[in-house]
Amino acid sequence: MNNALMVGLTRQMVLRRQMDVTANNIANMSTAGFKVEKLLLRNVSAGPATALGGTSPISFVQDTGVSRRFSDGQIEKTGRALDLALSGPGFFVIETPNGERYTRDGRFAVNDVGVLTTADGMAVLDDGGAQITLDVNGEPPIITKEGSVQVGGLEVARLDIANFENLNSLIKEGEGRFRAPANAAVQAVDKPVIMQHHLERSNVVAIVEMSRLIETTRAYQSVSNMLSKAETLSQQTIQRLGTVR
Repeated sequence: MNNALMVGLTRQMVLRRQMDVTANNIANMSTAGFKVEKLLLRNVSAGPATALGGTSPISFVQDTGVSRRFSDGQIEKTGRALDLALSGPGFFVIETPNGERYTRDGRFAVNDVGVLTTADGMAVLDDGGAQITLDVNGEPPIITKEGSVQVGGLEVARLDIANFENLNSLIKEGEGRFRAPANAAVQAVDKPVIMQHHLERSNVVAIVEMSRLIETTRAYQSVSNMLSKAETLSQQTIQRLGTVR
């Protein structure tokens, strides 16, 4: 393949992936606990197209995955007793059919049997790894900044708040939650800061992501034009060579 075409096509692939990541950030601007994502890139060297007989290597960019910025999102007051926001490090620990998962989405509720759950029905766990049960018809609990769940002045549970040394090792799953790799050591957060009646929104900065999307789209169009011109030039060259006698 022509060197220019090979470099251009790999660049297009990276730009398309960048557009997907940026569009996903924009789509989740209002998602509770969402963490903005960034495409990871690396420089890859390769030999030139053999048909050209060149000796100098060429290089192109390749994406290697996605990283996340785990800084706090904006804290918004909702007034709802079971809305909880984490300020600073840590994740709520929840129980799913596939094992424990970790989330910053604090939109909690109490199901029909009194279990404290996430918005999609997964049980929220206490610091002993057990489900938290509340009286369905009772008064709303008071949840302190340290995670103590209290009803009538008595502590009925304490939220489990977990953290990890390498946050980018966490594996993203659906519904705003993460899975820890098998070799990841779970760290307890000694002094969590939990805000009842609040939610943490995403940490996406709208103007930054919109600007990046426009810039990436323009770059993609520019590469497309370059590839089109390179292909036209190759066709013209072949046609002219065909007329040489």
